[in-house]
Amino acid sequence: MNTPNKSYDLLIVGAGLAGSEAAAVAARAGLRVRLVDQKPAER
Repeated sequence: MNTPNKSYDLLIVGAGLAGSEAAAVAARAGLRVRLVDQKPAER
């Protein structure tokens, strides 16, 4: 997977409940957030 180089203020590893909430709060505060997880959620 190739992704362009981008800058983020905060990298959160783990998209569980705590990671998702942390990302949402940080984004609302104006930070550029990258949230990564081990694998996509199954639906």
